[in-house]
Amino acid sequence: MANRSYLYAADSKPSEAEIPQQIRCISEHNWDIPLAHKLLVGRGTTIVPSMIWNPPIGIAADYTDGAALLRDLLRVVGEGLADDVEFAECVARTQAHLDKQQAKYFVLETGEIVSMTDDDPASRVRELVSGDIPEAVAHAEAAIAGRNDDWLVAVRADWQQHFASFYSDALYFSFPG
Repeated sequence: MANRSYLYAADSKPSEAEIPQQIRCISEHNWDIPLAHKLLVGRGTTIVPSMIWNPPIGIAADYTDGAALLRDLLRVVGEGLADDVEFAECVARTQAHLDKQQAKYFVLETGEIVSMTDDDPASRVRELVSGDIPEAVAHAEAAIAGRNDDWLVAVRADWQQHFASFYSDALYFSFPG
């Protein structure tokens, strides 16, 4: 069984007292937190209690702004993959699912990924929020603005790893309702 990152949508952030009432499944990705997940939680990013595990290892962020950032990057990446039918289908599926599952917040569950090493999972999430996610956002913003061609070439070369996650209404960890 693969360790995964799980991405959800909700109209409220998880708190110590409760998890959101309606949680929509967005995506899961094996063995990593892909670029797409980092960008989707790249605006208004905060650490929140996990909805699945005990430590405070969830990440919440603004849905609308994160989705817009990913869409802008996919558009720019696609300019260099105009003849790639598989990429175009991936983008269409992703955008349709994001439109269908829209909410106020994204909630990224990192537990299986940040627990793969002997490091402290909560510390690893703090590193994600203070370093990895802002770095991914900065690279994406620069690429969208036409100032990060080398990074963009690398993303295009490995687009499946960055964007071809499993998008579905039901993930390995799904919530009732």
